[in-house]
Amino acid sequence: MKRFLVTLTVLGAMAATVAIAQPTPAAQAPARAHSRREMIQALDLTPAQKQQAKSIFQNTRQQVQPLIQQLTQDRQSLKAAIQSNDTAQIQQLSTAMGTRRGQVIGIRSAARAQFFALLTADKKAKASQLTPKGE
Repeated sequence: MKRFLVTLTVLGAMAATVAIAQPTPAAQAPARAHSRREMIQALDLTPAQKQQAKSIFQNTRQQVQPLIQQLTQDRQSLKAAIQSNDTAQIQQLSTAMGTRRGQVIGIRSAARAQFFALLTADKKAKASQLTPKGE
């Protein structure tokens, strides 16, 4: 049992270190917005499609913002928990951060699905080619 707890603690610390080392979602936002603008421009959308896309992505930003803020706070708390060797807090924060990241991914994926629903078959094919890997 003791060996299991030590292993769990080490794995939790490693996961926390990886989580802290990741670029913050807020830091990635400008690049994501730029990529989205380039895609919309390359797809040659109608003014109505552009307006709908803008609305979809603004709504998404509003839904994701509180989660991103909480993730930032969690990352700071996790760093403090690691430094104080608070394994229970490390585990709790790691789990909460994973849940929040999953929510962010779900919200953004739903927005992309709404955006793709606006497109014609030709534009969907082109958008698929323009979509960065990993999204």
